[in-house]
Amino acid sequence: MSLDLSNYELLWPAPLFAAEGERILRVTGRAWEEQAQWLLTEAFAGTTAASDFEERLDHNHDPFASTAGSGRNHTGQRVDWFTELVNRASELRHAATPRPYWPQRHGSSFSSGGHTARDARQDFARLIGDFASNGYLVEVFDEYCVDDHDNLPDASEVIERRLGILGLWPLAPETWDEETFYGLIEVFHDLVSRPRKRWFHPYGNCGWHHMEFHNGPARIFYRWKVNRLLREAGIDYEVAAEGEDLGRLVTVTDDARSNLMHRALGDSPSDISSGVHHAIALFRGREASADSKRSAIFNLARVLEERRALIKEHLKKDEGALFEIANRFDLRHRRADQQGDYDEAFLDWIFWWYLATVELTNQLIASRSASTTS
Repeated sequence: MSLDLSNYELLWPAPLFAAEGERILRVTGRAWEEQAQWLLTEAFAGTTAASDFEERLDHNHDPFASTAGSGRNHTGQRVDWFTELVNRASELRHAATPRPYWPQRHGSSFSSGGHTARDARQDFARLIGDFASNGYLVEVFDEYCVDDHDNLPDASEVIERRLGILGLWPLAPETWDEETFYGLIEVFHDLVSRPRKRWFHPYGNCGWHHMEFHNGPARIFYRWKVNRLLREAGIDYEVAAEGEDLGRLVTVTDDARSNLMHRALGDSPSDISSGVHHAIALFRGREASADSKRSAIFNLARVLEERRALIKEHLKKDEGALFEIANRFDLRHRRADQQGDYDEAFLDWIFWWYLATVELTNQLIASRSASTTS
């Protein structure tokens, strides 16, 4: 009978849940069950998924199970259930924010535009509190234990060494200016690390302790949560998921241009990869200036110059027009006879044009390589 997914609400990105679930299914021995239980507890709203997993009966404690081995054992039931859940991750619905309640719908003290910048800071502090509760900061902050709590690092000093600002832990979002808020977003991206195991310490009601940390899944989850928070607050930045500026706030653009950046970052061969990565980082930085954008264009123009023969082969005589813009305007050589009195929007246009051309040449090279090897 197919698994009924209607009672499960996912708190994670579906691909991340699937990836962690597939990793757990490769774990040998009974340790996989503990890791699966922890993943279900963390990745789903409420306790339904974890409870359903737990209720798959243990053969050794099932009075109705066949002692001759004809019945299915505890592990087999759980493996089948968990495997189907992981394989159908894309079908799972995400836990939705509740529709506004009466005070939000009618209260005059609430912003009609949704979140404010101040709200976003409070929401971010709560988000970091959730990460801390689930052990995502234990690798850098350690955690309290009744048996050993004398050598805990000073979390405030850990943050200060990275950001250069004193007294930021415990978090006090009402005291942050914009620069501190954005700086903390970037710092915690680098600090979070997901514990794949935990154990309960009952002595003195000490609680859960976490271990076996991995920052890859944690950072994917962190970016997903923080970017959704920024989007809901109307803040036009996001935490970069790839490139030279991975984990840093960058300017949000539309989906088509975001996809173009993604392809350029992922498909550029090694001989131009660093130049393309650096150009994109310069252009989309949170405080990118006109000079930064000129430098970004210069880096792309240099890549295209190296591929000029390829471009000329496909564009015939029109290839010169591609470089005329960079040479005649105040972009590369900065000569006295170049034009510089143009709107900054021109820089955006020429950057996207050059980046699209880089992607085009990547495709031409890939196509040529495929034809020679086939």
